Amino acid sequence: MTKYFIALFLFCCLPVKFLVAQPAINTPAPQLSAPAYPAAAIPESNIDIPVQINLAPFFALANKKVDTLFSSPNFPNSWVQEGCGIRYKYSFRRGPLQFSIKNTTIDIAFTGYYKIIGSTRACVNGKAITPWTPACQCGFEEGERKVKVGLTVNLFLMTNYSIKMQVTRREPEPLDRCTVCFWGQDITASILDALKKELDQSKADMEKSYGRIDLKPKFQQLWNIMNTPYNVNNMGWLQLNPQRIRINNISAVNDQLQIGIGLAAKPIIRFEQPAPLIAPVPHIGNFSRDKGFRIYADLVMNYDSLSRLLTTQVKGKEFVFNKAFIKKRFVFQDCRLLGSQDNRLVIQVRFTGTNSGSFYVTGKPLYYADSRTLQLTDVDFELQSKNALLKTADWLFSKKITNTIETLARYDLTPILTTARTNISQQLNRSFVKGISGAGTVQDITVSGIFPQTGWLAVRAYCSGDFSLKVAGMDFKL
Repeated sequence: MTKYFIALFLFCCLPVKFLVAQPAINTPAPQLSAPAYPAAAIPESNIDIPVQINLAPFFALANKKVDTLFSSPNFPNSWVQEGCGIRYKYSFRRGPLQFSIKNTTIDIAFTGYYKIIGSTRACVNGKAITPWTPACQCGFEEGERKVKVGLTVNLFLMTNYSIKMQVTRREPEPLDRCTVCFWGQDITASILDALKKELDQSKADMEKSYGRIDLKPKFQQLWNIMNTPYNVNNMGWLQLNPQRIRINNISAVNDQLQIGIGLAAKPIIRFEQPAPLIAPVPHIGNFSRDKGFRIYADLVMNYDSLSRLLTTQVKGKEFVFNKAFIKKRFVFQDCRLLGSQDNRLVIQVRFTGTNSGSFYVTGKPLYYADSRTLQLTDVDFELQSKNALLKTADWLFSKKITNTIETLARYDLTPILTTARTNISQQLNRSFVKGISGAGTVQDITVSGIFPQTGWLAVRAYCSGDFSLKVAGMDFKL
């Protein structure tokens, strides 16, 4: 008891100047580590690309290449002689082309209208024994005779993006017979044989000139667009990074050829704008399909904003520590996040009370998926601060301080993830260039990594969903 009263007497007799706040305590600033920012091990995503190819130019080509008028040579002045006893001359015109499409087969049909003039003579052993009879007509007074004519075009998409056309001429079907007047001979077959020759020539011309249509420049343009980065509402730059292409299906509706293309890609969102990638479009290949897409998106959490949130939680919190017979007061003023040291966040703590000043603590940032929160764990005094406080103010070296920071340094990432989900969805559902538009949904978004940087905290989000890229109006270049 004697020692207690002596100490109490000495304390009460201290000069007034010793009862005011003591000199400031400022520990040396730690040296921050270079930011560790590993590249994402990006998984392959599947992107569906329904490509619509406008067949109208092809129809126009067919309309152009299939003649509208066939006739015997030098009609109506010259004759076509069949053997010794028959001669004729004819004129044939076609009606409008009618197209029907099923999958990759195009049927081209039209009605032909023809008329014929002919005469005959008697022959023995190939020698004429009578003169030609007066010319007789078919398809004039009674109206032109009709025949149904058609071509079938099969389209094949090759691995080098060329479309091969295979044209087949169907057998003409006579709708009206043509019997030449007074000798009563049906010469429909002769007319149809002449028509077949004309159609076969048109078919050969089409296959020679347009048997292969090169779409590779169009697909190279599409490939370049997918390698071009796009700004995601100032959140970063989205780049699809296409890898491979496959063909899922081919079909046709009306005058549109629809090609279902599957794309293997490695999409990512980066902070800094990457340069557009220049690479040749690969040949069409076969590979397995995993539905949907997966994107790694690196989000930014500014240290200033995080510091303000933490300061709001801790400012004014007070602790009283007993040092021998003297009570020490500690009052939080603010906390400022600075950067990384060995993958731990460094925080400067400013305080007032018995002393004022600052020191530094470090903590490990961890993400809890169930609550979507980022929390600072394992908070401890930074080594230089620890050494300085042990020498100058060991009473500050208290778990109460670090535990309070650890308890309150908790951030709800729901708003930033919700914003990221909205922004990514907006960028997926947009027109990239005229005729090329995207449609997609983000089904899930979570955090796959936390990386402290200089001036900001990198939150790597992992997004999954569905995405398709629609290419409309790609024309045959004929």
